Amino acid sequence: MDYQNWGPRGVSAPAKAELPEVPVERGMVLEDFQSGWVGAVTRVEKSGGMHVVALEDRRGKSRSFKLGFGFLLEGRPIRLMPPAARPAASGPAAGRTASGSVRVAGQRAQVAKASRIWVEGKHDAELVEKVWGDDLRVEGIVVEPLHGIDDLTAAVAAFKPGPGRRLGVLVDHLVPDSKESRIADAVMASPGAAGNVLIVGHPYVDVWQAIRPAVLGIDKWPAVPRGQDWKTGILKAFGWPHATKEDIGLGWQKLLGAVRTYADLEASLLGRVEEVIDFLTVP
Repeated sequence: MDYQNWGPRGVSAPAKAELPEVPVERGMVLEDFQSGWVGAVTRVEKSGGMHVVALEDRRGKSRSFKLGFGFLLEGRPIRLMPPAARPAASGPAAGRTASGSVRVAGQRAQVAKASRIWVEGKHDAELVEKVWGDDLRVEGIVVEPLHGIDDLTAAVAAFKPGPGRRLGVLVDHLVPDSKESRIADAVMASPGAAGNVLIVGHPYVDVWQAIRPAVLGIDKWPAVPRGQDWKTGILKAFGWPHATKEDIGLGWQKLLGAVRTYADLEASLLGRVEEVIDFLTVP
């Protein structure tokens, strides 16, 4: 490298044409020339009207820097730019809802029917609402979060399902021999459940995983060590704040914001939600 032609002044304020402009990408390894800090990009965010990049070194420590001049990429000086604009996320096609259904023009929301969709938590409800909300309002079906299914048998008994008062339940991690499958079996054996209650589920630890990784720009969801809170571990792996309930909520909103249509979700969730809607709406 020719340091006579590129010194400290050239790093901090060179002519625009002197250095290549490189959009920042997650995982890119950079060196901040002034401090000598070397780390991988874990996140990019706007703070105080400017873009800031977080670089995590090999010891797991992180520091933030303003985008622009003063970075080395593979030993070469660059001007670090904001992330490249992603292609506009394709929303629902004209005349279609986010679920892919034909949009009913001028249709007002129906008065809520007695039948309900129950989901495990707030995040499940928000995801179902985002993709299927238009359809459910036309049908008059309300989605309600349960905040867990440990007391599902008692909740179903209190609901008193029957003809015209059906109940569809979407459960996380409904796989053979799991706690969830045993609870579902107990519910379906209870009086009034047969023909009036449908319990379906997806195989994921949490509904977050029903978002296709490619939609988030990753190859697969990070693995979270056993014994660690799953959502906390996911946000930590993404390099996002994860210490508080507020951090968890904000992290979920980022993930939910990437979902535009049913095509952004895994088929294993799509099929189950459609199955529940059919169960509640077909006579």
